[in-house]
Amino acid sequence: MAKHIYSIGQQVSFDGSGGTHLKLAGVFTVTRLMPPLGTEFQYRIKGGAEAHERVVLEHELRVPDKGSSTGIADSRVSPAGAKAARVFARQF
Repeated sequence: MAKHIYSIGQQVSFDGSGGTHLKLAGVFTVTRLMPPLGTEFQYRIKGGAEAHERVVLEHELRVPDKGSSTGIADSRVSPAGAKAARVFARQF
């Protein structure tokens, strides 16, 4: 039987790709192991600077590099993308 690769409390790196929503990349903590979506496991992760958790698929995660910071400071979102996120956030 297949098992989750990552465990609760483990630091993981999320690259922010996939889907159509703007997702900030960085290092997050696994907060919950979720059941599979089809054949792929899901996880709840939370960034230190965020008030919410997000659900991601296992292929979107990896073990962070030794030099990675904790949090979303190492975001891969372009300056234009970050500005768009701020403008979009003000609409709600």
